[in-house]
Amino acid sequence: MSVVIDEKDLKKFIMVGDRVLVKPKTPPLKTRSGLYLPPTVQEHEKIHAGYVVRVGPGYPIPAINEADEPWKDKSDEVKYVPLQPKDGDLAVYLQKNGYEIEFNKEKYIIIPHSAILMLIRDEGLFD
Repeated sequence: MSVVIDEKDLKKFIMVGDRVLVKPKTPPLKTRSGLYLPPTVQEHEKIHAGYVVRVGPGYPIPAINEADEPWKDKSDEVKYVPLQPKDGDLAVYLQKNGYEIEFNKEKYIIIPHSAILMLIRDEGLFD
């Protein structure tokens, strides 16, 4: 089951915590020998690949209040351990951990950072 979102701009999406929004790559329709694959074969694959579109802030670290040092500013602001993926990376991830959404008639997957097995980053891709 997928969720259909009626929104105009993908930039308004805010990923929470360690979540990553991925646009899945189009799976191959044929094998190397030329046999056509039915859609059910592609759906049952355990590992998929896709491009990272949005990344959450990371793992939250609670604020540490030091009561014995009154001259320090008290801050309850939550800090985060950042995630490795960046927008545009190719992520290889476990399909079973993802949640499918539909936006502008395109399929996206929300996955936790722990479901990503590998990232491929090409710095010179857009130069």
